[in-house]
Amino acid sequence: MKVLVATDGSKYGRWAIEWVGQLPFVVSPTVRVLHVVDVAGLRAPFMIQPVVAGTERYLQQEVKRIEASAKSAKTESAALLSSLGLKGTVSIERGGVAPTIVKQAGRGVGLLAVGSRGLDALDRFMLGSVSTSVIHQAACSVLVVKEAARPVTQIVLAIDGSPASEKAVRFLIRQFAPQMEGPETEPILVAVVHVMPFLKYPELREAGKAVVQQYADKLAKAGFQVQEAPKLGKPAEEILKVAKQYKADLIVTGAKGLGAIGRALLGSVSTRVVQHSSCSVLVVR
Repeated sequence: MKVLVATDGSKYGRWAIEWVGQLPFVVSPTVRVLHVVDVAGLRAPFMIQPVVAGTERYLQQEVKRIEASAKSAKTESAALLSSLGLKGTVSIERGGVAPTIVKQAGRGVGLLAVGSRGLDALDRFMLGSVSTSVIHQAACSVLVVKEAARPVTQIVLAIDGSPASEKAVRFLIRQFAPQMEGPETEPILVAVVHVMPFLKYPELREAGKAVVQQYADKLAKAGFQVQEAPKLGKPAEEILKVAKQYKADLIVTGAKGLGAIGRALLGSVSTRVVQHSSCSVLVVR
């Protein structure tokens, strides 16, 4: 698999690279680390208005600072790739941050990894709002990194019976090994969550349980440990509760759900899960 990591030199950018090194891929990925320099959108530090007379000197200083920061981050990223044993390249592109990342993610990339936040609120090179943009616009699956990388032993899989859920399950089975390397490691635990609304129709609840069991059987057959977690309530809230209960290292969800009519859709739910989760989230396309 080709993996694109968008980084900005912040700790979240470094974590994104390290997460790629920790994910239990069946086949080691080919990684490209991307730094985007947005000079055209630059504004003078601490100023609300864009380029105006008298600010040129400050703008030039800021451009030089960003260019130097990008070169330094490129060197650090290359060293980090090497230390993690990942094969790949590091490059710098210029343009709008989110549009450039989305464009580069459309070139045969299977997974885009991005930090949930950037350097700080004033820095034009930050990835905070960018992570939200790429979730909705990238053509590939997106990993939003929330914390430092660690071995993935507990996964929460949020499903709703839609084609997007099928894709999420296929991603886990095809791309992730069910057990981390090591002589005494146990199979990765996947808690399968399907949230149904509070309804008076017991047959709907039974249908929800059947969907959970269907996916659970597929994962168990692939070698994963599985816990079935059918729930009632609001999807995003219940998914986050299960993630806390299982101390999840990663939440996996489809990018879209059943649609505007479906009560269990994951379209907007996946966005809320990304925004409020304390652990990293993989949105599968």
